[in-house]
Amino acid sequence: MELNSRIGEHTIAEILSEPATWQDCLQRLEPPGELRSLSEKLPRMIEWVFIGCGSSFYLAQAAAASWSILTGEKARAVPASEVLLFPQTFPAPCQPVLISRSGHTSEAVEAAEYLEGKLGVRTLAITCGKDTPIQKVAAHCILLPDADERSTVMTRSFTSMLLVLQSLAATRGNRRDFLDGLRKLPDQVAARLNETHETVKSLVKQHTFADYVFLGQGPFFGIAQESMLKVKEMSCSYAQSFHTLEFRHGPKAIVSPETLITFILSESGFDAEVSVLEEIKALGGKTFAITNSANAAVRCSADYLVELSLDAPEVARAAASVIPGQLLGFYTGLKKGLNPDEPRNLSRVVMLQNGE
Repeated sequence: MELNSRIGEHTIAEILSEPATWQDCLQRLEPPGELRSLSEKLPRMIEWVFIGCGSSFYLAQAAAASWSILTGEKARAVPASEVLLFPQTFPAPCQPVLISRSGHTSEAVEAAEYLEGKLGVRTLAITCGKDTPIQKVAAHCILLPDADERSTVMTRSFTSMLLVLQSLAATRGNRRDFLDGLRKLPDQVAARLNETHETVKSLVKQHTFADYVFLGQGPFFGIAQESMLKVKEMSCSYAQSFHTLEFRHGPKAIVSPETLITFILSESGFDAEVSVLEEIKALGGKTFAITNSANAAVRCSADYLVELSLDAPEVARAAASVIPGQLLGFYTGLKKGLNPDEPRNLSRVVMLQNGE
């Protein structure tokens, strides 16, 4: 699992660069007051709909939950394919937000064209690409070129776009405490990153699992979904995700010593979620807990533990909470002899032929 060759070199470099990339992205948008100006152009008292594909859809889930918490406005997440295949289910009026790392993803671009062209709805896009199709379609666009990647899988682009959308929400909701917390976040995460890195490497070195489960609630459910996808993409392993308390209602039948259950613990639901952690540990599953601050119950029930120790509001910790899952997927892939830079059956951008 050691990096004695160039296998996976882009992916691991991009994961470890996340705190610095966040700093660059937030600074890029801060001086001219770009986010406040953008917020003032967009309608109020309207539902926000975050739209994406794959990782970008999971980002949309975390962003929608964050938006409601930080602004008090209604928000939901929708896959781009739903806009195209079942447009009658799309809420109107609304403020759509299209999320695409490359800006070329066919379904995201087509959804933007449908919303702007057929429905006459002004859209907001966020992307890491330059001079892309989605920029030409969307009425407004946030560009984060610092967060773009060479690797196929999304890592720093996911967390950077999430933090910027959260920053827009906090600006709109006049949450100065949140914005102050975001400014401190990169340095705080960087200070703990090596410890997180070593914990995950140790976990993967000591164990091989048949099944990986990721659990989270609220804004952390999208983080659980994305963590699940990182393990699938980079290691071709079987992985699932659920809301933490929902895991009790049937899915816990899969728990065994060959199952790694990762708990992304929130502050709001901490006690209820820890009770599930204790229950799963008693059933014989291997447990991995990611939390801002662990108590005695967590330390007793978690076989592996990452404490973020961040001095930031709860929702601001979502981006940092996905890094352990990214590292888990990366090192599990290396252990299986795979190259995380070039996942099987995947391409960096999903671009469909006309009529497909």
